[in-house]
Amino acid sequence: MMLRKKTTPYISVVVPVYNEEESINELFDRLFGTLNSTGKSYEIIFVNDGSKDRSTQILADIFHKHKDVVRVIEFNNNYGQYIAIFAGFEHVRGQVIVTLDADLQNPPEDISKLLVKFDEGYDLVGGYREHRQDSFYRTYVSKFVNGMRDKLTGLHMRDHGCMLRAYSRNIVDQVIKTREAFTFITAMAQKFSKNPIDIPVRHSKRKRGASKYNPYKLIRIGFDLLTGFSLIPLQMFTLIGALTSLFSGTLVVYLVIRRIFIGPEVEGVFTLFALLFFMMSVLITGIGLIGEYVGRAYLSLCNHPRYVIKKIIEK
Repeated sequence: MMLRKKTTPYISVVVPVYNEEESINELFDRLFGTLNSTGKSYEIIFVNDGSKDRSTQILADIFHKHKDVVRVIEFNNNYGQYIAIFAGFEHVRGQVIVTLDADLQNPPEDISKLLVKFDEGYDLVGGYREHRQDSFYRTYVSKFVNGMRDKLTGLHMRDHGCMLRAYSRNIVDQVIKTREAFTFITAMAQKFSKNPIDIPVRHSKRKRGASKYNPYKLIRIGFDLLTGFSLIPLQMFTLIGALTSLFSGTLVVYLVIRRIFIGPEVEGVFTLFALLFFMMSVLITGIGLIGEYVGRAYLSLCNHPRYVIKKIIEK
């Protein structure tokens, strides 16, 4: 349920937090200074995504010192970055909503660059990480997924993994209305935007803490993105299946004719095994792909709550 109050700041900044005790204080100090320099009213919403370290206490301390501009949403468990941002969206009061990671890889000072573009009339300003400082693996996997997303979903954005973004209130309201089980906010917002733009933002190496994205999570994000916004993967597999069936039928006819006119042979048995294994692998891949779509439909029908809030700390 969306929270509305009489006091409506112009800017709402949503920051998901999971085990970031080493970065939170510096993040807040820099964010506080940046937002004050804009001359606009603002609020900062920290969403504590089930942190196991001292993040909970640090956020409580920050709130008690800055009750007028800070609010804290605490989950009872860890639900993931996108769900945390979604919860923040459901509680924002501002007209311009900015998202920012807590790890300081994107500097809070670059929020000013987003706001400049927003004032020019864009309703979604997405940052893309210029001179990205992640590992070789993460950088190029991300580039591959970005390329696949661009071709298969028709959603054109430079860097869907960069959380430093500014959204209009209208886009955020549309995102909130969706009831999909998998909330890929950056792509969904792009879908609802009328006038988006991507701008370069700075990116630094992580100085403290550890990344929350392991290879499995990165792969899962790719699957969720492709199957959540396009039927093209399923259609491609249908086409591959049709071509494979045509090839298999032609091979069977050839072998029958060969047996009639030449007689049985043993030499080609390994070739047949290879073809059989190939067709089985195509079949298994297809079953897995169909399972992705069926699983998404099942979770949507179950209509479980995306998250459970333990408490909200606010004035």
